[in-house]
Amino acid sequence: MSPDSQQDFALAFLSILFEGAPFILLGTLISGFIDIYLPAGIMDRFLPRNKFFAVLTAGLLGAVFPVCECAVVPVIRRLVKKGLPVSCALTYMLAAPIVNPITALSTWKAFQGQGAAMMTSSRLLLGFLIAAAVGIIVSKLSLASVLKPSLVESLEKDQAKADHDHSCCGHDHGEPAEDNRLVAAFRSAMKDFVDVAVYFAIGVSITALFNTGIAPGAQWLDGLAQNPTAAPAALMALAFILSLCSTSDAFIAATLDKFSWGAKLAFLTFGPMMDVKLLFLYQTVLRKRFIVLLAIGLFLAIGGISIYWQQLVFTAK
Repeated sequence: MSPDSQQDFALAFLSILFEGAPFILLGTLISGFIDIYLPAGIMDRFLPRNKFFAVLTAGLLGAVFPVCECAVVPVIRRLVKKGLPVSCALTYMLAAPIVNPITALSTWKAFQGQGAAMMTSSRLLLGFLIAAAVGIIVSKLSLASVLKPSLVESLEKDQAKADHDHSCCGHDHGEPAEDNRLVAAFRSAMKDFVDVAVYFAIGVSITALFNTGIAPGAQWLDGLAQNPTAAPAALMALAFILSLCSTSDAFIAATLDKFSWGAKLAFLTFGPMMDVKLLFLYQTVLRKRFIVLLAIGLFLAIGGISIYWQQLVFTAK
């Protein structure tokens, strides 16, 4: 690599890194405080009794309890054990990384001059619709077909214990002092930040290399980017591999100039719902067969809607 190429790479790397880092920090701080200060069972109070409306409400809870996908999966296990319906938990798990103010702000900032309002609103709407659709489907399934057998057994034991024990007041006992909780919140945020920053730095490096060393003059890439079907599929595969955080992935998507608006939308929607790191995290809660079906369903649904959305936008113009 020539000195000029190295300089271009360094500039591309640092520009994306410094744009995205503040949003990662803000997102992980909020996540850490939610982890420590959010009372058990509080989400149940926001949900209607009707299953359909409960799923739709769960898809919007990310606006109130914003967390990125890096932090939401461990929370889901606790929420399910506290009695949150699995359909609502999965809807929240898929929607919260996208339908939250931090992600909206970072997307709007990243796409300044590239239709920021349209991209931001489309990303939030598509993320909500996909997550709600998954939640509605899961509400028709049995726990055994969705959750790991060990988690189902744990839930059954907890329910049996609750049925025979009515003496507890329902509050957490032995909570740490306020100072200790504050320290725990910052520790949780710091851990999330380190975990997310590693993936983000790797993603930024690959993107900077792609933009400065591969994309310039690559005719095969021009053909791929101009293919209305292959382009969204390629960017969804890239999002899966990069495993970026939803609070910062827009800064990388915005630099992929050769790809269409619809392909970028697919990248920004699929990545927070299914990527390499999530594949391992999902296995702590969900059955492997369900994860495979979920990945295939998300890929087809998001890809198809993004292609259709691109055609609508192009026609409108």
